[in-house]
Amino acid sequence: MSKNKQKLELTWIGKDREVNLEPRILVEVPEKSYGDKDTENMLIHGDNLLALKALEQDYTGKIKCIYIDPPYNTGSAFEHYDDNVEHSKWLSLMKQRLEIIKKILANNGILWISIDNDECHYLKVLCDEVFGRNNFISDIAVKMSTASGVKTSHREKTIIKEKESILVYAKSKTELLIKPQYIPKLDWDAEFQYILEKNNSDDPDEWEIKKLSDELAKNNIKNDPSIKEFQNYVTKNACKIWRRAFIRGTFKELSQKNPEKIFYNKENEKEHYYYKGREMYFLKDKFHECFTENGYENLPSHLLCDFWADINTGKLFNEGGIDFRNGKKPEFLIARILEISSKKGDIVLDSFLGSGTTAAVAHKMGRKWIGIELGDHCYTHCEPRLHQVVDGTDQGGISKAVNWQGGGGYKFYELAPSLLKKDEFDNWIIEPKYDAEMLAEAMAKHEGYKFSPDENNVYKQGYSTEKDFIFTTTQFLSLDLLNKIASRIEEDESLLICATHFEEGVGRAFSNITVKKIPQMLLDRCEFGKLEYNLNIIEEAQPEDIDYEDLEEEE
Repeated sequence: MSKNKQKLELTWIGKDREVNLEPRILVEVPEKSYGDKDTENMLIHGDNLLALKALEQDYTGKIKCIYIDPPYNTGSAFEHYDDNVEHSKWLSLMKQRLEIIKKILANNGILWISIDNDECHYLKVLCDEVFGRNNFISDIAVKMSTASGVKTSHREKTIIKEKESILVYAKSKTELLIKPQYIPKLDWDAEFQYILEKNNSDDPDEWEIKKLSDELAKNNIKNDPSIKEFQNYVTKNACKIWRRAFIRGTFKELSQKNPEKIFYNKENEKEHYYYKGREMYFLKDKFHECFTENGYENLPSHLLCDFWADINTGKLFNEGGIDFRNGKKPEFLIARILEISSKKGDIVLDSFLGSGTTAAVAHKMGRKWIGIELGDHCYTHCEPRLHQVVDGTDQGGISKAVNWQGGGGYKFYELAPSLLKKDEFDNWIIEPKYDAEMLAEAMAKHEGYKFSPDENNVYKQGYSTEKDFIFTTTQFLSLDLLNKIASRIEEDESLLICATHFEEGVGRAFSNITVKKIPQMLLDRCEFGKLEYNLNIIEEAQPEDIDYEDLEEEE
């Protein structure tokens, strides 16, 4: 028997193909950035795998919550995605993204992935491999729509689909701490209604407390003291009114309509409700905070588990002020995810930003956010939607619930082109679009240095430790120039110089200075000239060549 330890894993054609991603830089486009100039929020236009790689160095271990809604690989013809990708390719591309996502997640971070039946179970096994099966949290079923129309026409051949899944994984389950959520208990008075009808009584005030308690126990109804007291003192009609009041959080409105019957007051950490002069005490821990359309309310509630059927997922065409048919998730769904797994100030990332929902919700909820999207709808959907959020003119979605009035901002980034390209003689050269600062930043990233130009020393453009620095130049590096640089470097410091051309022998002049030649030093490290690693079946077309209107017509 072999002593090699085997593991359970999912295999597919091309799984073992190594992809050496180029660590691109991100270039801010100031005229597209919006709002607060000091914001840390980022909207990135570019291939999401390359963008994730670009973020890896600065954000490893810093992202608290990641939500992604990748194309489901069903051939369902999203308006802005053609997601009919062969299974092996889809899995390979997802694996590459998940591996970087794991790196940038904080140790107490959490990943949420929306997916449907076609790839859900393959993706589950893949995530088990990347994150570890022990870090699996849940497979949440989300009721997406009502089965009707075309869907039910196939009812004799299949089970009609009415749900989608959200796979949830922790970076490290032992360090994860999530916030339990509660949803309003919509049917709590239905149980009481049954007793009323059975006893032919319209006024429970006529009942003795013992009789009601016996009925509750007899009918196997939870004998919650607060509910029992409430049921003892309100009439059948008032019960219905109060249920609506609890759901809507309209205690003040209710007291205005019935001032002679109902009063509300807070005192000594107790909530007092009066009906017909009788006082009832409901301690705060009898109710839980629920996130509803009216905001955060303390209501009779259920603990939220892994079946979510209470969120409206239909008629969202214009939520956020943009139309993104069949590809948009409701703001309340994302808000629930963020409530469970993050707090204000945490960084939230969505690398399949789509119409911008995750960024919009994170912004309204006081989280920092990073959104990545490839395609023209980064401009036509994400930008205008986020402008409205910053301006406070977007009052749809969760705006009322969180009392969103606007504020903040974001910086817009383009993914830089590949650092190297081939010239007409098939030689690798530096991309002419790179100016001196871009080249210096790119070389720092390639060499694993933090790009941070020293204002007092131009030869220190980045650092890896307090004593180790990098300097990149396209100027001819002569011995005279090297001596000048060496005079600015302390004896216990080290310096890496990346130069395009230099005098022979400069690399041996100083023991604490290393000289490397670009582009030769970069060759064979990674794939240069690759513009995208997309999940789109149109593999060879470049972003600027794709006409999305033509794609829609073909679909």
